[in-house]
Amino acid sequence: MTDAIRIPVANNQLLKKVLPLINRNQEVATLWKVINVNAIERLGMSDHGPVHFQLVSNIALRLMRILVKHKVVMNIVKDFDLTNYHAELVVVLASLMHDLGMSINRDGHEEFSLFLANNLLREMLTFLPIDERVIVISETLHAIISHRAGGAPITVEGGIVRVADALDMSEGRTRIPYEAGQVDIYSVSAHAVDNIEIKEGKDKPLKITINMNNTSGLFQVDELLKKKVKGSGIEQYLEVKAYVKGKAEKKLMQEYLLK
Repeated sequence: MTDAIRIPVANNQLLKKVLPLINRNQEVATLWKVINVNAIERLGMSDHGPVHFQLVSNIALRLMRILVKHKVVMNIVKDFDLTNYHAELVVVLASLMHDLGMSINRDGHEEFSLFLANNLLREMLTFLPIDERVIVISETLHAIISHRAGGAPITVEGGIVRVADALDMSEGRTRIPYEAGQVDIYSVSAHAVDNIEIKEGKDKPLKITINMNNTSGLFQVDELLKKKVKGSGIEQYLEVKAYVKGKAEKKLMQEYLLK
């Protein structure tokens, strides 16, 4: 069994019901274990297990709650007359299950995630009325598939998950490949990102600040985050700013260039 996923459920009774079901689910825990074996041990990638899903789900919830505070209407509310609690349920479930397909293969993992998540969701969400269950599952699967390269979410919830996934880019994200000696632009640039701050903005609802110790971190912003934000459907609600802190940069890029 994996470490328990912790998220700020607040007054959301739907999240309070589903979170224990996820944390007690041995199939989910084992899938996350298999994903990380594939990602870390076989492919030399960064963490794609419970730590990643914990971070993405918390980031996604924070993004959504700020947007709702600024009167942005979630699609499950607008189109199906459900509640923001249902929208939070969709965002959290998609965040926790978006990489399930990596237990099968990295290439095409977004599509593989769909049938694995569909089966799990049908089992977990029996506490919902049938119509609500079908809607929540459909919206969750849409958010999952929309995180792929070139994905174009048609729901705000899907856009939130897509951006949240990209925002898990701080230094610890690439610790495993970087410390194992895999020095490339992906590991170097991620190692250069100290932290991400998500706050309410003045001109736009969301202000995302990326604090870096080296300018190589701009690769994360330009090549990874920018591609996920563009076409997410929520880009008009956020501003992104990146800063290099301190007078002296860590000598990460030099090490990369010498390879």
